[in-house]
This record gives sequence, structure tokens and C-alpha cells, in this order.
Amino acid sequence: MTSGDTAGQEGSAATRFAMRSLGSLHRGLFRLSRGRIGGKVGQLPVLLLTTTGRKSGQPRTWPLGYIRDGERLVVVASAGGEPKHPAWYVNLRADPRVTVQLGGESVAMRAETATGPERARLWGRLIAVFPGFAEYQRKTSREIPVVVLTGATTAP
Repeated sequence: MTSGDTAGQEGSAATRFAMRSLGSLHRGLFRLSRGRIGGKVGQLPVLLLTTTGRKSGQPRTWPLGYIRDGERLVVVASAGGEPKHPAWYVNLRADPRVTVQLGGESVAMRAETATGPERARLWGRLIAVFPGFAEYQRKTSREIPVVVLTGATTAP
């Protein structure tokens, strides 16, 4: 391992720490204000996504920007262009049943990763609203997942 590799790991750890800290603050403000604070980042509306921890079995909640695609909601597992998928995405791959909070309302939903032409179409819509997603994709070698949330009949 070179010193450049170590610096990259330290930078990545610092980025993850900052993202977790800001995410916790954002989540708290969103919940307290029922979405009036933290309900939008730029042009992108924000929801709270709750997954079930794949190891702990505990609920894990993260604020995410989203777009609507008809009745569906679409989020991006960008992690700011980090090399690994965010934990919330790995959790929902293990259990696709999620809860979404929009404003003061929570609803059970099911998550599915978009693929092929559908992913391309949704990705184009996402970067039109938030061009930063394209920059995140340039920063990483992984394909950033686009996740579609649809109504579910059972809660997680």
C-alpha cells in the first residue's frame, strides 16, 4: 500500500464520517419539522428512507433526494461518488421492504434497482434535476444504482 492509498482511505473515512454526521442532523431536523426543514436540497425534494439493517435487524433511516416517476419515487445510491455502495442500499438489497417519510406521512414501500433502458431513462431525469449525480458517477468505478420505490401492501 502506498501513502497515496492511505491518504485516499483516510479521505474516504472522513467523507463517510461527515456524511453520517450531516445525515443525522438532516434526519433530526426533517422529523422535528415534519419536512419543512430539510424537505428540499436545491431543486431536489427529500424523503426519509428507512431500511432494516441486514446485520442488526434494526431500522436505519437516511435522508435522500428523490424524483417522482408517476406513482413511483426514485432515489440514487450515490454515496457522493464513494467507491462502495451506501449501507442503506446494501440493506434494501437484503430486504426490499422499506418505509418512506414524506413530510409528516410515512408509507410502506418496496425497493427495486432499475436496470437497462429504465435505468438510463431515470438517470437522465435525475441528472437534469441534480447534475451533481453525474459528477459522483465520474468519481467512482461502480455504476451508481437508481432505486425505484413502489407502494407495498405490508409494512417492513
